[in-house]
Amino acid sequence: MQGANDERENTLNQLLTEMDGFGTNNGVIILAATNRADILDRALLRPGRFDRQIFVDLPDLVGRREIFQVHLKPLKLDPHLDLEFLAKQTPGFSGADIANVCNEAALIAARKNKESIGKQDFLDAVDRIIGGLEKKNKIISKQEKEVIAYHEAGHAATSWLLRYAHPLLKVTIVPRGRSLGAAWYLPEERQITTTEQLMDEMVATLGGRAAEEVVFGKISTGALSDLEKVTKQAYAMVTVYGLNAKLGNISYYDSSGQEYSFSKPYSEKRSETIDDEVSKMIAGAYEVAKKILIENKDKLTKLAETLLEKEVIFREDLEEIFGKRPFEDEEDIEGLKGDYNAAKIEEEAKLREQGKDEEAKKVDESPATERPRDLGDTIVQPPPPKDEDKPEDKQEV
Repeated sequence: MQGANDERENTLNQLLTEMDGFGTNNGVIILAATNRADILDRALLRPGRFDRQIFVDLPDLVGRREIFQVHLKPLKLDPHLDLEFLAKQTPGFSGADIANVCNEAALIAARKNKESIGKQDFLDAVDRIIGGLEKKNKIISKQEKEVIAYHEAGHAATSWLLRYAHPLLKVTIVPRGRSLGAAWYLPEERQITTTEQLMDEMVATLGGRAAEEVVFGKISTGALSDLEKVTKQAYAMVTVYGLNAKLGNISYYDSSGQEYSFSKPYSEKRSETIDDEVSKMIAGAYEVAKKILIENKDKLTKLAETLLEKEVIFREDLEEIFGKRPFEDEEDIEGLKGDYNAAKIEEEAKLREQGKDEEAKKVDESPATERPRDLGDTIVQPPPPKDEDKPEDKQEV
C-alpha cells in the first residue's frame, strides 16, 4: 500500500527538507547517483536541489583500456599481452563487466596451472561471461546438430555478404548457457545508425531461420531469440526512430520516462498501421536473407559441413569459402584477423618452452571449441540480451 508513510516518501521528504536552503549547511555540496534517473521525483530536480546532472555512458575504447589498466595491476600478466586488443574485444562492457573479465581470466589461468595470464585466457573469459559455460556433454542428436550447424552458417553467410553487418569473429555449434550455438560478432562502435545498417542487421539475424527453410524446407523453434530481437528492433524503427516511410517522421518515444499508462498516444487505426508496417519490414528482411542464401547455397552447405567437422570456425574459414569481403576496409578488421588462432599458437609455444610436455599435449589434443562473440545470436555481442523472459521449454539456437 502506497501512502505518506511509505519509506520512499519519508526519504524524499527528508531530502527536500535538508535541501530547502534555510538550514545552516551552506557550502555543502550533495552528490547522488542512480541508474533510474527517469523515475526520479521532479521536486528533486528543481533549481537549488539536484539541478546539475552528469550522464555517465558506457566506456568507449579509450575508457575500457584505462579500466583494464586499473584491474590488471594486481594480476601477473603475460609480457606480450596487448591492452588495446582487450579493449577492442569488449565493446559495450561496463567497468564491472571488465573487472569480471579480469577475475574470470585469472581463474581460467589458475585452472591450467599457468604462471601468468595470457591473451587466450581473456578470450575464454569473454566467451564464458557473454555466452555462459560450455556444455560439451549435452546430448544432441545428429539431426539436431545438423540443423544447428546450418542455422549458424546462415547467420555467418548473410552477415559476411551484407555491407553493414557487424564483423564476424567466429561461429560455434558448441552449446553455451541456454544457446545451442552462436555466431559471434564485434559490433562497430557508432553513435548514430542508418536505416540501411539496421536493415542489414535484421537480415543477418533472420539468416539462421532462412537457412533452415532453404536447406530443409521447414523451420524450428531455435530462432526464438532472433525473432525476439528483430521484432523489438522493427517496432523501434517504426514507432521510436521514425524510419518508416508510411508513418513518416513521427516518434512516440517519451524521453521524460512518464509512460502512457491508460491510453496510447495514437488511434486504433494507427496501431493497425504500425503492426502492418512492422510485419512488412520483417517479411522483407526475411526474403532478402533467403535470396542471399539461395544464391550461395553451395557455399552455405560447405560452411555448414566445415562447422560440423570442426565445431568452431573463424573468419579465416569464411574467407576461404566466400572470399574476402569486397566492401570491408583493412582498418575495419585491424586487430581482429587471426587473433584467436594466434593466441592458440602462442600458448602452445610457451607450454613447450617451459617443458610442460603433458600440458602442451592437452592443448594440441583439445577440441577447437576450447580455443576461442554474438551474444544471443549476435551476441552479439556487446553483452547478449538476458534470457530471463524466454520460455523454459524451448531451446535457443
